[in-house]
Amino acid sequence: MKKSFHLIILYIGAALLLTACGAEQAIKKGDKFYALGEYYDAAEQYKKAYTQTPAKERELRGKRALKMADCYQRINYTQKAIAAYNNAVRYKQTDSVTYLHLAQQLMKNGNYKEAAKNFQAYIDEYGKASKDQAHTLKLAKTGLASAEKAPTWKAEGSAYIVKRENFFNSRRADYSPMLTGEDNDQLFFTSTRNQAKGDELSGITGTKNGDIFFSQKDDKGKWQRPEAIESDLNSDGDEGVCAFSPDGRTMYLTVCKTDPDYPRYAVIATSQRSDASWGKATELKLTRDTLSAFAHPAVSPDGQWLYFASNMPGGMGGYDIWRIQITSNGSLGGVENVGAPINTPGDEMFPTFRPNGDLYFSSNGHEGMGGLDIYIAHHHSSSLNAHSSFTIEHPGYPLNSQGDDFGMTFEGLHNRGYFSSNRGDGKGWDHIYSFELPEVIQTVKGWVYEQEAYELTSAQVYMVGNDGTNVKLSVKGDGSFTQEIKPGVDYVIMANCKGYLNHQEQLRVDSVDKSEEYVLQFPLASITAPVMIDNIFYDFDRATLRPESAEALDKLADLLKENPNVTIELSAHTDYKGSAEYNKRLSQRRAETVVKYLTEHGIEADRLTPVGYGKEKPKTIRQKLTEKYPFLKKDDVLTEEYIKTLKEEEQEQCNQLNRRTEFIVLRTTYGLADAHKQQAEQNSGQHAEVDAE
Repeated sequence: MKKSFHLIILYIGAALLLTACGAEQAIKKGDKFYALGEYYDAAEQYKKAYTQTPAKERELRGKRALKMADCYQRINYTQKAIAAYNNAVRYKQTDSVTYLHLAQQLMKNGNYKEAAKNFQAYIDEYGKASKDQAHTLKLAKTGLASAEKAPTWKAEGSAYIVKRENFFNSRRADYSPMLTGEDNDQLFFTSTRNQAKGDELSGITGTKNGDIFFSQKDDKGKWQRPEAIESDLNSDGDEGVCAFSPDGRTMYLTVCKTDPDYPRYAVIATSQRSDASWGKATELKLTRDTLSAFAHPAVSPDGQWLYFASNMPGGMGGYDIWRIQITSNGSLGGVENVGAPINTPGDEMFPTFRPNGDLYFSSNGHEGMGGLDIYIAHHHSSSLNAHSSFTIEHPGYPLNSQGDDFGMTFEGLHNRGYFSSNRGDGKGWDHIYSFELPEVIQTVKGWVYEQEAYELTSAQVYMVGNDGTNVKLSVKGDGSFTQEIKPGVDYVIMANCKGYLNHQEQLRVDSVDKSEEYVLQFPLASITAPVMIDNIFYDFDRATLRPESAEALDKLADLLKENPNVTIELSAHTDYKGSAEYNKRLSQRRAETVVKYLTEHGIEADRLTPVGYGKEKPKTIRQKLTEKYPFLKKDDVLTEEYIKTLKEEEQEQCNQLNRRTEFIVLRTTYGLADAHKQQAEQNSGQHAEVDAE
């Protein structure tokens, strides 16, 4: 019995020795992988070593837990990273950044209260540290503010509409979408799906190396199943995160080459499109630096600048956004850091531009909701040289989340498109999402047509605003035009057309919470045909105007002021009832009453000729009126004889049409002779002065 017990002890001792040797071997392998940046493979080895370390060896378990945690946080295995950091804390084997990194992982897990405690623990321990700790201390303070604000941002939400687009997604990582094509009908993105080239799994991520895939819209505007680019662009190595020159012929992309013995640094490369095919990627030498990463290219809307992310020396900490000028012949200038307020001691990555010049980027160094958040750098200068003219906006939830949010692309001028996020994915894999910010846009829609007739498609419309707006608007086939307008601006909009009087409207609007369209009518009066003045009312059997006539007459006065060279005959008409002499006298007095109103409202009397026709000029029907009165035909004349052939109800309608006030343009040269004479006299005077000298 004693002998067997002794043998068991020997066996256990031997097993412990073997376990210890296995753990040491795993640590050595893990350290080698780590040095190459292969964090997934390193984490596997560190986990093996940790599980083979006896619980009583607390210090060793703590140190191995910390190595594991470092790898997990680098490959976005957030839950595993939190567990490993907590073990390092439990075994009292923290280093100078443990509490900071644990807090950052808790943020990515949405555990804001615990994150705040760990940020505070870091600040308490290193708040009075040396300058070496200044960057990380700033990140901790920013993180603490983020942990306190993030729950409110999530509760408040925003107007952004965000949807996961599983049509583009696979069971692996899909990220950094980029729209291109004249109609934004091509979507390029990076994917580590099984269809990517190569057979080996990446030691960095545990998935295949990324390739660039694309989807094309068909003739009906429907996206087609994503496919890998069938050219030499993709290789067994890593390709992804692409951008395009404004003409769409040059692709800028990130490339990571495979090397079993050295760390692999990302570089930026270019590919040229020949017909429909993309050529092999060629490295773009930005600097002589071969020990830094260069990634995430973006081209400014004017095509003159290439923006990118790099951890090269001379930045503000971590990865920064840098840029380099692209000259007209395609060569490159010197690199420069875009500086504050964009860059921070944290990581700034994935720059992209909206066509209006706003720079979108992702950062974990600004106040945010966890991981990388998307920020908007609004540009307030006509030149991209002045970076201090950027102001930074955090667009809130749900565009941003507790996970990593990055890689925006826009559908033309619209504030909608696609981005990527690993929110809610336990393995930290990225997926493509769509976004839309329903924009509050105020527009004016105008309808240009002939009074009593149809649209005038040959009309021209001019819009002037007191903010400097001065635009010519095109009239569509239905006689309409649409234009965006800004609140607080005074606009004058004038429509004109050959053969018609001008008509103008004024407009000023206040800010609104939702998009509004303001509809204006531009009825143009014919120079050759009589023009009805609607809604003129007289007292029964008298020439006095009723008060409700004022609105129509004021509009007529405005029309005459807008067309100061026009003289008109203003005529009043009656139906056939009553004697011809009485009707003529009544209609003459009515016409004179209207002229009196107009002269009292600023219209020169010699531009107005009042005529009372009584029942002498019955109305001639125009095509437009036949839509309202189907029993009438174009060119019917409403004589007494004709009206008496109709039904009783139709007769009364015709009598109403005959009882009308209208005008016809007599000439369009009023005042022009005087103006020419005055100009001639002025010119003559100037010549006389010259002669006298």
